[in-house]
Amino acid sequence: MTPAPVPDTLWFTRCPVPTATGVAADRGWLEGEFASDGIAVRSLQDAEPGADRATHFTHALPGLFREGGNVPALWARSRGERTRLVGLTWIEERQVVLVAPGSPVRGAAALRGLRLALPRHPVPIDFWRAMALRGFEGALASAGFGLDDARLVDVPADGHRGQWAAELDALRRGDVDAVYVKGALAVEAARRAGAEVALELDALPDPAHRVNNGTPRPLTVHQDLLDQHPELVTRFLAVLLRAADWAADEPDEVARILGAETGAGAEGVAGAYRPGTHRTLHPDLSDSRLDLLARQEEALRGHGFLPEAVDVRAWADPEPLRQARLRAAAAQERPSPQPLP
Repeated sequence: MTPAPVPDTLWFTRCPVPTATGVAADRGWLEGEFASDGIAVRSLQDAEPGADRATHFTHALPGLFREGGNVPALWARSRGERTRLVGLTWIEERQVVLVAPGSPVRGAAALRGLRLALPRHPVPIDFWRAMALRGFEGALASAGFGLDDARLVDVPADGHRGQWAAELDALRRGDVDAVYVKGALAVEAARRAGAEVALELDALPDPAHRVNNGTPRPLTVHQDLLDQHPELVTRFLAVLLRAADWAADEPDEVARILGAETGAGAEGVAGAYRPGTHRTLHPDLSDSRLDLLARQEEALRGHGFLPEAVDVRAWADPEPLRQARLRAAAAQERPSPQPLP
């Protein structure tokens, strides 16, 4: 059988959140790793107009590495796209439930009976709606309640600009009682709206109540690339491990990179990400993270976001990350070049 030709371009895509992919891109290490092979490494977000950015959600591009939310990743796999799960991270991103200024609502139990905002976006996979649904579901479950114990209110997002704008407008108008938000831009949006925090989901002790689009966050590749060029996958993942190692000692630089990735200012980044976030970028496929992702899959399927079931453990392939760790360890053991006398 004739070997598959080596691709002239590898693509990567990531969400505007803390990722080793974002750090490696900022440092120029991905391009540097493959430059001598004549392989370009390009960001889907930075591609020229006309590039199919929808592949960030569909993963229908065989040469693509994706580190992003689990709702689109599970959806793509559920639709039959031949992707493989090669890593998971768990990074707290300040998930909160907001209420109007002056509202007495505080704590998970107080959400019972309230009108909870569920945005509706005209996109193939409405991960925004899934996030809100799962956020409220986790919050209510922490107090022994379910979604049936509250009133779910559809909030059309058409015509609104900015993340969470439709929900916060509905809160301001009094059409809903509570809104779920997460991340750096949400911190800034909440401040502008004068909204108050009713519940910090990050403070809930059981991680199962904090499972959502970014917790855990998957790193996926296409089966075709893995089958045809496993060494390229290994090398790419080894660069991400190097980036995560570097980030662990560089909190200020990681904060700078996060500002660029999220589009938020220093206040938003500091408010959304806990101290120590820079030490949590390493992917793994631990049993605990796989179990939490399986919970997410079951919930998303139950709410109608996935057309078919995804067997999370069958989807996961630990070998690429194992090989990448070996490669990264070998690189660390090699002596540094000595200067000429």
